[in-house]
Amino acid sequence: MKEKQIQKFLMGILRVALLIFGVSAAAFFLLAISPIDPLQSNVGQGALGAMSQEQVEKLKAYWGADTPMIQRFFTWAWDFVRGDMGVSLLYRRKVSEILWEKAAGSLGMMALAWLLSGGMGFFLGSLAGAKQGKWQDRLITGYSLLMASTPAFFLALLLLMIFSVWLKILPVGFSVPVGVEASQVSFADRAVHAILPAAALSLTGISNIALHTREKMIEVMESDYVLFARARGEDTRRIIRRHCLRNIALPAMTLQFASVSEIFGGSVLVEQVFSYPGLGQAAVNAGLGSDVPLLLGITVVTAVLVFGGNALANLLYGMIDPRIKRGDGI
Repeated sequence: MKEKQIQKFLMGILRVALLIFGVSAAAFFLLAISPIDPLQSNVGQGALGAMSQEQVEKLKAYWGADTPMIQRFFTWAWDFVRGDMGVSLLYRRKVSEILWEKAAGSLGMMALAWLLSGGMGFFLGSLAGAKQGKWQDRLITGYSLLMASTPAFFLALLLLMIFSVWLKILPVGFSVPVGVEASQVSFADRAVHAILPAAALSLTGISNIALHTREKMIEVMESDYVLFARARGEDTRRIIRRHCLRNIALPAMTLQFASVSEIFGGSVLVEQVFSYPGLGQAAVNAGLGSDVPLLLGITVVTAVLVFGGNALANLLYGMIDPRIKRGDGI
């Protein structure tokens, strides 16, 4: 049995590695065939126009512009695996340093939004399903449908106007107070500045989890074993605790871990609204500035986090339902 579990674990790692390789290759080749000129991006259009043809050819040889695309990809991939992600054309610094700096605040904010959306969505969906047809169900369903149709950037602007402009109880933007040295910024300062971006991401993410969990809860509440439990005299709370939560937890967890990519996508717009210096804003700047090394670095790191989250979900499935861990199915 242990050998089977080890084999399954190794196959999971191999599957994640192949997915990351596929995303990296797709991103590299799409950027390679894009209109972005590597020479113009590195030296500037004015400087490139003032160079002689011989100088341009030397630059092409230096940057590998004449090297076959396949060879360039494997050279970049090998350097990336060794930790050399290249040098950002915008920041003139190593891509690895920029990613570490941007991820320090951005990932904390996104993790908070992800946990809030999952926890609140599961709670509200469970409550709505248990109170099917009552005012709690109608209220939660109406809220979920409204949030599902509301863009994240619009909600971010609304929260910014209410809590920063009108009430003046939360900062307008940025990840740290303006005019304060980095050494003097406390954890509380960073947490306060992350409240509104995290709220904008979590409020829109609650709806999918809540609606899905509600449907699963209704399905379980109408099942035969729940009807049998009612016939034995068990009250609703005991039925939900003993029979329902475990059965609806797996589908909710699957949807929650799948929403990691949505959190990253939403953070691009939310960070622009709040001028939050995170991975989302860095991706926008890299795209607008034709910073290919930084854009590739963000793409690969994001893919690692998304696929890693899905792999973690597979491990957690066995903790919730031991039959999955044994390989017996559900």
